[in-house]
Amino acid sequence: MSEFRGFQRDAIQFLADLAANNDRAWFQPRKADYERLLKEPMEQLCVALSEQFAARGVPLEADPKSSVFRIYRDTRFAKDKSPYKTHLAASFPLKGAVQQAHGNGAYFHFQPGEMYMGGGMWHAEKPRLDAFRAALMKKPDKVRAAFEDPGFVKVFKEVKTEEALKRVPSGYPAEHPMADMFRWKDVIFGKRLSDAQVLSRKLPETLADAYAAALPVLRFLATLG
Repeated sequence: MSEFRGFQRDAIQFLADLAANNDRAWFQPRKADYERLLKEPMEQLCVALSEQFAARGVPLEADPKSSVFRIYRDTRFAKDKSPYKTHLAASFPLKGAVQQAHGNGAYFHFQPGEMYMGGGMWHAEKPRLDAFRAALMKKPDKVRAAFEDPGFVKVFKEVKTEEALKRVPSGYPAEHPMADMFRWKDVIFGKRLSDAQVLSRKLPETLADAYAAALPVLRFLATLG
């Protein structure tokens, strides 16, 4: 078994300081601190999670090389030219699922005041969103079974959407019992974590247990292609 030594509280302070000093002149002399406090522990977390997934039979992938998002922002088309993200994150895709940008899988977010875990289908491309709406029309019981699974609901309470249409799109029945889901642009779920949970060496177990509970939803979303 690999050793996950956990995040230090100084990692939270580093990101808070970065948010106040988001420029290369501040970051470059402190890059070694970033790697020690954030990058290396996140990579350790991925290794530990991979072992936890295997032990539980959870078909998610956690890889220290591919799961962790870069700290560097893509500013090519952004008005905000700040060079660094003020959070650290990692994604854990479902094995065997078709991988797409912002696709289907689990997610961990480390940011001062915004610690959370979750997952789902974020900013779905139109074909997948159409497939989701078609499933609501043709297989509503299957959709309900995934999102109302007792284990999932116990951990995540509800599925949320960051953006939604103001009304049910044309061609879909407004009187449908799950009509609000036609308006969704993404299908995401999440649960906030305390600093104590994130700083605990038990974090891999905490995340693995939660992601195991999310499998009914993740597996359903994987059927959308």
